[in-house]
Amino acid sequence: MSINKEKDFGTPASTSDNLVTLEIDGFQVTAPAGTSVMRAAASIGIEIPKLCATDSIEPFGSCRLCVVQIEGGRGMPASCTTPVAEGLKIVTQNKKLADVRRGIMELYISDHPLDCLTCSANGDCELQDMAGVVGLREVRYNPIETHLNAEKDHSNPYFSFDPSKCIVCSRCVRACEETQGTFALTIDGRGFDSKVSPSQNQPFMDSECVSCGACVQACPTATLMEKSVIDNGQPEHAIVTTCAYCGVGCSFRAEMKGEQVIRMVPHKDGKANHGHSCVKGRFAFGYATHKDRITKPMIRASIKDAWREVSWEEAINHAASELKRIQAKYGKDSIGGITSSRCTNEEVYIMQKLIRAGFGNNNVDTCARVCHSPTGYGLKQTFGESSGTQDFDSVMKADVIMVIGANPTDGHPVFGSQMKKRLRQGAKLIVIDPREIDLIKSPHVKASHHLKLRPSTNVALINALGHVVVTENLLDEAFVNERCDVASFAKWKTFVAQEHNSPEASESITGVPAAELRAAARLYATADNAAIYYGLGVTEHSQGSTMVIGIANLAMATGNLGHDGVGVNPLRGQNNVQGSCDMGSFPHEFPGYRHVSDPVTHQLFENAWQAELSAEPGLRIPNMFEAALDKSFMGLYCEGEDIAQSDPDIKHVHAALRAMECVIVQDIFLNETAKFAHVFLPGSSFLEKNGTFTNAERRISPVRKVMSPLAGYQDWEVTQMLANAMGYPMSYSHPSEIMDEIARLTPSFSGVSYEKIDRLGSVQWPCNDEAPEGTPIMHTEHFLRDNGKGLFMLTEFVPTAERVTGKYPLILTTGRILSQYNVGAQTRRTENVAWHSEDRLEIHPHDAEDRGVKTGDWVGIKSRAGETVLRALVSDRVQPGVVYTTFHFPESGANVITTDNSDWATNCPEYKVTAVQITKVSQPSEWQQEYHAFSEKQLDLLEQGISHD
Repeated sequence: MSINKEKDFGTPASTSDNLVTLEIDGFQVTAPAGTSVMRAAASIGIEIPKLCATDSIEPFGSCRLCVVQIEGGRGMPASCTTPVAEGLKIVTQNKKLADVRRGIMELYISDHPLDCLTCSANGDCELQDMAGVVGLREVRYNPIETHLNAEKDHSNPYFSFDPSKCIVCSRCVRACEETQGTFALTIDGRGFDSKVSPSQNQPFMDSECVSCGACVQACPTATLMEKSVIDNGQPEHAIVTTCAYCGVGCSFRAEMKGEQVIRMVPHKDGKANHGHSCVKGRFAFGYATHKDRITKPMIRASIKDAWREVSWEEAINHAASELKRIQAKYGKDSIGGITSSRCTNEEVYIMQKLIRAGFGNNNVDTCARVCHSPTGYGLKQTFGESSGTQDFDSVMKADVIMVIGANPTDGHPVFGSQMKKRLRQGAKLIVIDPREIDLIKSPHVKASHHLKLRPSTNVALINALGHVVVTENLLDEAFVNERCDVASFAKWKTFVAQEHNSPEASESITGVPAAELRAAARLYATADNAAIYYGLGVTEHSQGSTMVIGIANLAMATGNLGHDGVGVNPLRGQNNVQGSCDMGSFPHEFPGYRHVSDPVTHQLFENAWQAELSAEPGLRIPNMFEAALDKSFMGLYCEGEDIAQSDPDIKHVHAALRAMECVIVQDIFLNETAKFAHVFLPGSSFLEKNGTFTNAERRISPVRKVMSPLAGYQDWEVTQMLANAMGYPMSYSHPSEIMDEIARLTPSFSGVSYEKIDRLGSVQWPCNDEAPEGTPIMHTEHFLRDNGKGLFMLTEFVPTAERVTGKYPLILTTGRILSQYNVGAQTRRTENVAWHSEDRLEIHPHDAEDRGVKTGDWVGIKSRAGETVLRALVSDRVQPGVVYTTFHFPESGANVITTDNSDWATNCPEYKVTAVQITKVSQPSEWQQEYHAFSEKQLDLLEQGISHD
C-alpha cells in the first residue's frame, strides 16, 4: 500500500485579500497577491520541480530546479521566489527549462550516494522523485572531491544525520529558525565545503537542538531520518489523530505499517499546531507498546498480596461487588471516583455519569483540582465561562505579550514556538516569574521586562499593575462602560488606587522594583493589542483563584478582550484538562459547569439518565483523603490518574490509600497509585481508542484508533462494563453516541458531532445554533454571565501561611521540563530520558556557596511536611532564596515535601510555595529508602502474579 502524502504547495499561503489573475501553461489561475508562482501553479495541479522549497517555510531560491520563463521577461526566475502579478504569462515546461533542470540535477547526483535501493528514504525521497521528474538518465561528472565519506551522527536517540546525503538545500536550517525558533542549525563553510552544522559542528545531542523534528520533516533526502524508519522501513498508511501530551493538542498523522506505528508526523492541517511538533509528540510514542504495559485484569485482597490475573468478567464483577459491599457497610457516599485529563471527553463523561447515576453520589473529581481549578472558578466568576478566551493563532496579532507563571517553551513547546515567531516579528514581551525561563533571552527574542517576583506574591503584583493603570488613567473607559458591570468596576477602581497597592508599597512584598513594574504596566496598558498567557505559577497558590480574578480585572480594565491579539489565556498542562472539566468532573458541577443543585439542570439530567441524582456537591480529592482516614470513604475508582505521585503531601495521600478497602485503578502501567490498588483494570493508550480531546483553546479534536487495544477494550468500554455490573445500564456502541448525548445535554456543545469534527478537522466550543462551526474568540460582543457584563472583583493580597523562618529559610517552587511530561509514566518509558533522567534541585550560587553545595552533590530538602534528597544543580536561573525542581520521577519524592496548603476557593494545592532548608547529604532520605523498598515489593508481587505467555 502506498501512503497518502499531504500535498506540498512549495511556499506558504498568502494572507492578502487582493486577488490577481495570471496564465500558467495556458491555464488561467486566480490567486491572492503575494502568492508565489510555484504555489499558484500547484493550486491548479501543475507541479513545478523543486528541492529547496516546501510550504512550511519561506522560499529560499537556492536549488534553481523550479525555474520558469515569463513572457516578455528576462532569464529564468525561480518560481518559489517570484510572486504572481496581474496578467503574467508563465511557462513551466519546455526543452530549455528541461535541459537546465537536468543539468542542475546532474550536479546534485554527482556528489550523492547512489544507494537508492538500500536507502532508508527509498520511496520517500524528493531528490529521487525529482531525478525522475526531470528525466535524469546519466551523470557525466566525475568530481575529484566528494562528501560521500562524511561521518554520520547517530547521537540523537530518535534520528540520524548522514551528511553524505545532504544537498545543502538549507530546509533544515530554515525550519529550525522559522518554525521552531531555536536557531540550532547553520550552514558552515562556503562553496563546495558548505555543510549543515548543529551549533558549531557539535553532535546533535551536544547542540542546542530540542529534537522537535522540524528539521527531519523538512529534509528532502535521507540526510535527517527517523531511526524508526531506518529500522522498520517506510510506512504504508496514515491515520490522523491528536497528541496525548500537553494542552496544545497537536494533530498528527500516525504513519503505520499494519498496526505498528512507524512515525508520528505533525499534520499540516492541524489547527493548533500547523504542522509543527515537539520532542514528546513527534518521537515519544514508544511507551504505548512498552514491555511494562499490563494487558490483563488483576485482583488481590490486600496490597500485601500478590496480584492474580483474572478474566475481564471476573475483574469487573469483583470490582462492582466490592463497591456495593462498601456502600452497604458505610453508606451511599462511601465510594467515589477520580477522572483524568489524559482520558478522552467521552471516557470522562461516562465515568462521572456512572458515579452520579450509578454510585448515587457526586463524589467525582479530576486532576484539574491540582492544577487549573482556580482558572475555572476565577474566569467563571468574572467572565461567566470557565475557559480561555482566544485561539492560539490570536497571539500572532498581539503587540504585547504578558507571560505569568508559565514556561511555554518547556510546557507547551509548539505554542511556545508560535509565540517566539510573533516576538521575532516585533511584539514586546513581559515575563512575570520567579525564575528565568528561556523566553527571557533566547535567539532573536528578549523580554522587555522580567518581573522577578518572590513566590506567593502574585496578587500583590497584579494589584500594583492595576494601581498603575487606574492612577495613570490608562483605562479603556469605553470598553468598561459598554461591556462591564460599572458598579463593580467603581469598587475595584477605588480598591486598587489605594496606596498600599502601589508599586512602591508592594516592592517590599514582591521584590520587584517599582519603576520596572510601572514600565511593564504602561507597556501592557498602552498596546493596541495586549494578551496575557498564564500557567500553574498562577493557579497553584493559596490565592490562585484571587490571582485569576486579578488577571481578568486587568484585561477588562484595559479593554484587552473580545478580538484577536488579546485575551486571558490559561495554558492547560495536560492534553484534556479543559475537556475533563467541561465534562462535569468537579463534584459540584454537571457537564457544562452547571451546579448540581440547580433545579432545572438537575431535572434535565435525572430525566436523561433515568436515575435519582443527588443535589449535594460531593467530595473533592483532598476531602476524599480525609474521609478515608476517618473511615467514611472506603472505595475509589481511579482512571488514568496517579494521585500517589502527583498530589501534595504524598505521605498523607499514601496513608489515605492504605486506609481504603477497595482501590480500583484503570491504567496502562502499574503506576504509583496502582501499587496501593486491589483491582487493576488495564487501560488503553491514545493510539488504541476513539474519542476527542479538548485543548487549552477549547478545540475539540479527534482521537482515532490506529491499533487494536492491547488489553482488548477501550477505556470507555471498561467503564461501561463496570456501570452495567453495578446495576446501572449503559449500552453505547461507539464514542460518537456518547458525544451525541453530551451535545443533547450541554448547551455549549449542542452543535458538536463526530460528523462535524471529521468535516472541519476540529471544533472550538461554544458550538451551537449561534456558532454552528465553533467559536475561536470568546466574549466578542458580551460576556457569558447572566447579565452579559464582565464582573470586577476585589483582590486583597493575603500572605500565604507558608512562611520562611530560620529553620526553613528557602522557598521551593516546582515546574516541568521539555523532555518529560507530568508524572513521567509515559516519557520515562521512552528515549526522552536521554535528556532528563532524574529530577534535580536548582539552587542559586549564593545559597549553594553558603551550604558548601556544588553541582552534582546530593542535597537533603526538608520542609514542614517531609524530607527528600535530590542532586543539586547550581544555577542563576533561580533567584537567591528560591530553589526549584521538577516532579517527573517518583523516587524523587518532590511531593513528599509539598504541604497541604491550598487555594481558598478550590483546594488547588500550593505547589509553588514550600518553605525548606537545604543541606548536603550522602544518602537518600528515610522516606525514599522506605518507599523504594515498598515499590520493589509491589513490583515483586506483580511479577509473582502475571503470566509470561
